[in-house]
Amino acid sequence: MDALDRLYRSLDARPRPEEVAVLVLEALPNPTRRERVVIGGVAAHASRWHGFSGMSDDYARPVGAARQVAATRRLFAVDGDVDAEDPVSVLEFAALAGAGIGWDPSRTDFLADRLNREARASAGVELSKRQYNRRFRMLRRLSAKADRLGRAQELRRATLLASAGFVGAIDRDRFRADVGAACFVAYFTARRKLRREFSLAGRENPFDQVADVLFARCRASTGTDWEMIALAHPAWNVLRHLTAEQLGSLLGRWSAATRALASVLGDLWRGSDVDRTTMIVRSGVDSSTWNAYAGAYNTARTAWITCLHAAGLTSLLDTAWPGKAMRVMAADLAWWHRETGGGLHPDTAVWAALPLPWEVLDGVATCTRQDVEAACRAHGVDPARSWTAPRKHTLIARFRPTPELVHGVAVSDPLWAMALRGARVFSGKPVRTSEFGGQDASG
Repeated sequence: MDALDRLYRSLDARPRPEEVAVLVLEALPNPTRRERVVIGGVAAHASRWHGFSGMSDDYARPVGAARQVAATRRLFAVDGDVDAEDPVSVLEFAALAGAGIGWDPSRTDFLADRLNREARASAGVELSKRQYNRRFRMLRRLSAKADRLGRAQELRRATLLASAGFVGAIDRDRFRADVGAACFVAYFTARRKLRREFSLAGRENPFDQVADVLFARCRASTGTDWEMIALAHPAWNVLRHLTAEQLGSLLGRWSAATRALASVLGDLWRGSDVDRTTMIVRSGVDSSTWNAYAGAYNTARTAWITCLHAAGLTSLLDTAWPGKAMRVMAADLAWWHRETGGGLHPDTAVWAALPLPWEVLDGVATCTRQDVEAACRAHGVDPARSWTAPRKHTLIARFRPTPELVHGVAVSDPLWAMALRGARVFSGKPVRTSEFGGQDASG
């Protein structure tokens, strides 16, 4: 596997930017002296701690249903092709296995949906009650696994979309066809995938000096695949290179993603009890799922609005302008903000003052562009800063080595990070002092 193939595989993973820079330097044809100096300076940090990191170089991948499928095959003695990584295929296999006992995939409640003796006899099921129940439980577990697998895969896709756009739509041949664009996409998305640090500062601008020299190479080339770059970086200085057809296709992608993600957020919100005015959650609440989908929705919404601006079509949203979705915040981080003289993010008040975005998109609530601008001004927020206009990064960030993080807190080295993580330090849970040679703490 050459450097370009490894860069392509990095699109679906989470390598450190300095590691990607090493591959970029290897894959880039005829780099200029400035490119070698800038990219090489960042790539040199990949060997820090001998290249070792205690953090995963991938997003969590859902575990397939291979184990459950194998158990079902043994119990039912049934053949049939099944892709254990595909929830639909797993459900189809469950329906095939359950056909002999009259199992309905839409009715899996163990207490309410099992067939009684008369119904089993009518369906031609000659198993004992015990054997029938055993098979019903197996199919119920297989169906539940397919459901969990589907939800986990959707969550991972949303997480990747939030940090890397539609890179999943880039096939290998297209990626290899334009090396300069490929290197930019791989490095820039690696920068976007950096983990959030537990700090009072905002998220770092992903466009650093390496992204700048790679983007300059793309601008200097006459055959740059700007459409591929736009899938990962739908900024104005990229969109202006697209044809009307390409821009329209990308606009449709982001519009569909915005609506689909808003629908998921609506379902999550209706099942939560988060205070909308603070967005602070107590310990034990699943904030990760909400924040993942909120991040994906905000990314899609910003890209959608940017495409509308590039196409001169923002008037289409003037009467139905959905707002951003705020991420929830842990109580300890909120306390830290207050103790340092800060408070809630100003966008929180704007979010609370506007109709819920999924209700706006569904036509249930009305929210015009003027409503968004008025709410922003009322709470001292510039509406052009991501609420009604494309996000702008005017400065080039300076690269700094990827820190070793333990639940968002930077520590000195990966071995220390692994010890702290094993002890559950900074996790909000009782610390395992036995990791340091003592007994488990009780609180």
